[in-house]
Amino acid sequence: MSNLSAIELFAGAGGLGLGISKAGFSPQIVAEWDRASCANLRLNRFAGRPLRNWPDPIEGDVRAIDFRSLENKIDLVSGGPPCQPFSLGGKHQAQNDDRDMWPEAVRAVREVRPKAFVFENVKGLTRQSFATYVAYIELQLRYPSIAKKKDEAWSEHLVRLQQHEVGRTKEREEYRVLFFQLNAADYGVPQKRERVMFVGFRADLGIRWSPPQPTHSIDSMIWSQCRSNDYWERHEVRNKDWVNSARNLAAAFRLGSKPKQKPWVTTRDAIADLPDPEFGKCDVANHRFQAGARSYPGHTGSPLDEPAKTLKAGVHGVPGGENMLVKSDGTVRYFTVRESARLQTFPDTYVFEGSWSESMRQLGNAVPVTLAKIVASDIAKKLRANT
Repeated sequence: MSNLSAIELFAGAGGLGLGISKAGFSPQIVAEWDRASCANLRLNRFAGRPLRNWPDPIEGDVRAIDFRSLENKIDLVSGGPPCQPFSLGGKHQAQNDDRDMWPEAVRAVREVRPKAFVFENVKGLTRQSFATYVAYIELQLRYPSIAKKKDEAWSEHLVRLQQHEVGRTKEREEYRVLFFQLNAADYGVPQKRERVMFVGFRADLGIRWSPPQPTHSIDSMIWSQCRSNDYWERHEVRNKDWVNSARNLAAAFRLGSKPKQKPWVTTRDAIADLPDPEFGKCDVANHRFQAGARSYPGHTGSPLDEPAKTLKAGVHGVPGGENMLVKSDGTVRYFTVRESARLQTFPDTYVFEGSWSESMRQLGNAVPVTLAKIVASDIAKKLRANT
């Protein structure tokens, strides 16, 4: 079965694009402005590395790329437009932030006219204060040919799109667009990471699509830890960490039967086979101890026997307080880069160069590879069935 074609924008460390590649798409263009991220993308293009079939990334501003030569030649356009304008940890400027790259994502769709697209972003995009701008993004993706005019305010463009929407016929809809939210833990990622996605299919294809259903659940995790004990037996843990699991006991005994979904994947599931980086020499790539971790009120790190908290793109303050592991004895340490990559479901063959803080920045901004693969596989299935 031949691969489908794709364009990956705002690639970062490549989490979204790698998952899409694993789903059967072959990237024709990979674009990323950040020099350090591009260095890692290039490093992982060598033989034996997960990006060996990727083209050399275009390092620079996406606004300088002309996509028109690829019109009607690409199956999927994907990317994660910079999320700082919408991040819960940012200044929440949205459309007033010059880092807002949603207009460029829409332009790529307009110029390429792909069969489908998938764009992801942070949960902060769902804030009520951004509701109008989210509606604006969705309308632009539904009618990408109705471009914003030079010197036209985005609010004026929104009105024009709304007027078109009211008067449209079914035949005039260019893309069928869905906007939805997912928790990566519900899909086998060892991290509680909520993301939002826009997925669209070109309307003339007649494809109907809905987001993939969750495959994992907290109830099943609780069952395996507090009813069947499968979890502890699998990890050969005799003295269970009741600090973490005792709070789940009441919930466990309210469950009438074993849940059908798989258990949430925990931090222990993800990193148990890695040696403790704090003691002795370690030959595992990117698995080096980082000193200085401490907990403080509200930021106490991730428990071992649950999915990790959301990794953050930083190392000080809130981000530093979240990118930590709480060990069984209650002490804390920073996650290594390799452990963080595991929590983001990057393969161990993916290596990072640069400092711990720089690698954590890239990982904190990344999309879990597994989540991207699941969504993209469902998209690929629909596209192949349509040919």
